Amino acid sequence: MSLKHKDDLIADLEELPDLEDVYAYIIDKAKDSAGLTDEQKQEKYRITGCMSQLWLYPELKDGLIYFAVDSDAMIPKGIAQILADVYSEMTPDEVLGLAPEFLQEYGIDQHLSMNRRNGLAHICKQIKLYALVYKSTLK
Repeated sequence: MSLKHKDDLIADLEELPDLEDVYAYIIDKAKDSAGLTDEQKQEKYRITGCMSQLWLYPELKDGLIYFAVDSDAMIPKGIAQILADVYSEMTPDEVLGLAPEFLQEYGIDQHLSMNRRNGLAHICKQIKLYALVYKSTLK
């Protein structure tokens, strides 16, 4: 199902004519995000390397990983929500096998500041680390 989310994301991005529309899309993703409870906003789920406060909460259910996100800033939250949508509902092996190049294909990373690109890299790295941990627990 998450590959469908990726395909839906790509279809959405292809329809956006310019950078302002891309940012509006990212902000809409942030606004639509359910966020996290205060209980889920623990330090161990905070993404280090981001200038803003950003949390990535993983959960393994029936062999599939689900991600939820929250942030005190809209752009990081929207980008994190896009990644959470794409990588949720996948097995650990599927998460590990899906590289985030689709973000580069549509220039999302090119239009981010260096700090936000670093944050994006940290989110992707943490998603992969959670997948590795969950993969080891399923053996």
